[in-house]
Amino acid sequence: MPHILHLDASARPGLAGKDLHGSHSRNLSQRFVSQWLQRRPQDTATYRDIGQHPPACISHDWIAASFTPPEQREPWMHNALIESEQLADELIAADVLVIGVPLYNFGMPAALKAWIDQIVRPGKTVDVDTSNPADPYTPRLADRPRQAVILTARGGVDFGPGGELEALNHLEPALITALGFIGITEVHQIAIEGQEIGGDILATSVALAEEQIDALVPQLQQQRERAQVAEPA
Repeated sequence: MPHILHLDASARPGLAGKDLHGSHSRNLSQRFVSQWLQRRPQDTATYRDIGQHPPACISHDWIAASFTPPEQREPWMHNALIESEQLADELIAADVLVIGVPLYNFGMPAALKAWIDQIVRPGKTVDVDTSNPADPYTPRLADRPRQAVILTARGGVDFGPGGELEALNHLEPALITALGFIGITEVHQIAIEGQEIGGDILATSVALAEEQIDALVPQLQQQRERAQVAEPA
């Protein structure tokens, strides 16, 4: 049964349309996950609100511990990696990664960047072979099909592919790069724009994003069902 890891990275705790200054990206991620589980209640999900409970930023101790082979780590090194182990294990266990995230100042919120730094780990999510400098990295999460769904809310407009401000959007490209580095290469993107503008521009964008989610959920589920049928007995 597919397992979902659901992350919300917005600093806003509420939901747009229901709470004062609520989050549009949380609305999108909750819509995706709830629809998935309604259609497939046998599947499971883990939820982590990194917007309200940000992971720690990596430190000198974290770096020293991360780059030390497990069998050589001292007790303080294991302590430095406790949170990283939990976050990475949650991701490794997931078949579908759903990230609800706003665009902040042209990039990802600091909380999501901290999560990325915690889960991109040598020997945990990527192997590093220093004897092969031409191609030293082997992603560990390419061991089975995994999908990522990035659900974004933007204050302005035209930040998407082909838009006039595409070059200023460093959120999805950075996420796609980091996820691909550890082996998650199938990434789907849905975004709303015009949050700061409001009115018909925002309403139209929200409606379109909801339609895209409603279409993507059964598409991904059917894709997984077909893959399971095709697997040799």
